[in-house]
Amino acid sequence: MINSGAYDYINVLDKAADASWIRNDVIANNIANVDTPGYKRQDVDFEGELQKALGNSKYTTMDDKVKALDTKDLTPRTYTDSANFSYRLDGNNVDIDTENVTLAANELKYNGIMTAMQTEFSNLKSAMSGS
Repeated sequence: MINSGAYDYINVLDKAADASWIRNDVIANNIANVDTPGYKRQDVDFEGELQKALGNSKYTTMDDKVKALDTKDLTPRTYTDSANFSYRLDGNNVDIDTENVTLAANELKYNGIMTAMQTEFSNLKSAMSGS
């Protein structure tokens, strides 16, 4: 395989799309458990993991950071959000309105990631065809 770096951004976008898909499932689970006593909402952290993986060097270009990134280490992390917090007497901390807004925001993010992937593939196709 030729290590040209042509797919570096596509690989990161692929991981981001996977994380967004997992977040969708987690949010759906939160919504399904809105009336379950003691249930604590969960969320997915991908953005934090990506930020850690890219590092904080302000003297390195984003292209170089993405090129050096090992996407195998880029794994979304599911966590329990505010495990010690509950504003309801039954111990549940899921707010249906917040979950619905988070679901809509995640859907927009996923659609944006898909558009970015299509653009990257389009750019590669243009580069290969010479147009």
